Amino acid sequence: MAESAPVRFDAGELLAELTGNVLPFWSSVPVDPAGGFHGAVGNDGAVDDTVERSAVLCSRVLWAFSTAATELDEPGHLQVAGHAYRYLRDVLRDPGHGGVFWSVAADGTVVDDRKHTYAQAFAIYGLVAYSVATDDDEPLSLAREIFELIEQHTADGELGGYVEAAARDWSPAAEMRLSLRDLDAPKSMNTHLHVMEAYSALAARTGDPRVRDRLSAVLIDILDHVLADDEGAFRLFFDRQWRPLTGAVSFGHDIEGAWLLTEAAHVLGDAHLIRRAERAAVQLAVAVLDHGIDDEGFILHEFEPAVGTRDGHADRSSHWWAQAEGMVGFLEAYRITGDPAFEAAAASCWRVISRHHIDRDRGDWLKVLDADRAPDDTYPKAGPWECPYHHVRALLEAARRLTTTNTPYPAWNGQPA
Repeated sequence: MAESAPVRFDAGELLAELTGNVLPFWSSVPVDPAGGFHGAVGNDGAVDDTVERSAVLCSRVLWAFSTAATELDEPGHLQVAGHAYRYLRDVLRDPGHGGVFWSVAADGTVVDDRKHTYAQAFAIYGLVAYSVATDDDEPLSLAREIFELIEQHTADGELGGYVEAAARDWSPAAEMRLSLRDLDAPKSMNTHLHVMEAYSALAARTGDPRVRDRLSAVLIDILDHVLADDEGAFRLFFDRQWRPLTGAVSFGHDIEGAWLLTEAAHVLGDAHLIRRAERAAVQLAVAVLDHGIDDEGFILHEFEPAVGTRDGHADRSSHWWAQAEGMVGFLEAYRITGDPAFEAAAASCWRVISRHHIDRDRGDWLKVLDADRAPDDTYPKAGPWECPYHHVRALLEAARRLTTTNTPYPAWNGQPA
């Protein structure tokens, strides 16, 4: 990689990127003054409102600006958070059956009425953050309502975990897949990881024993079923009995999961689960460090093993979210072990981001780079999946870890609401 000006890896640099580039972009360009957020914004700044508006995008913007308002003590961010909250509550929420739709058109017409567990989890995550930022009971009440719907309709009471999706009325869904890139499988790593994340936030906010119990259950399900102990990687898709359906590896999810596991365990305050989660976090980080980073320091997107061999195909494209999660996951492994190799790996992720993903001309980050490190314009800068959640969260979490030797979870230390 060609050398350029030195890249600082410290909290000041990360927060400057957050407040000077990422948040200003997201508070202006993708915002539709008529409500919600434009379906897509290209790398050239062009708005495309023929693209459907996803609950995932809205919930993640809600989380990002609510959390920024709280952690940066900047009330101005609540304007964008409130804009997102009203759209989630009034347009994306199903008034008849509860929960949130998968997507709507620019005029608010429902496009996809599935109740995907993944989208419900992100709605909880955003609503809890908004309740923290505003000290308002209404969003917390909506979060509790969606929690109960998940537990009533998509929790697998017999075998544990959660099925991927339900129909609008919460009857069994004809198709389970999260996106066209995913398998049509009853259970996935991705959904369980983010149910755990959402339940961590709800448990921390409320102290509700029922939420804590379900958080403990999903954490244990991930440790017992999703993590392949002998390989230090998450399996991605499962049948209902937790049998893996593919041997593919997602390095970005592995390093993201490394710190989300320990976060959940710390929220619960269970010493045994903290030890299990920290062992798993280090195992995941070691595997990504050993197998998931190329010679230029980029975290590889995915690896698909060839049947019956140790070889396979590595997707060398660079996705913004994987590089962002690498900063936090490696810093978490460094916190646990004190091994400087993890700190160096986190700094390497920031160098990759700073030199290749940050768009210093039009704002925010280029979401995907191809194998030649050129922008892949088939991925918009803002879209149904291209949201501020990963990099806002990573910049905040990494900055926190770089400035404290205490618990990396200060947001969870307050009294429950």
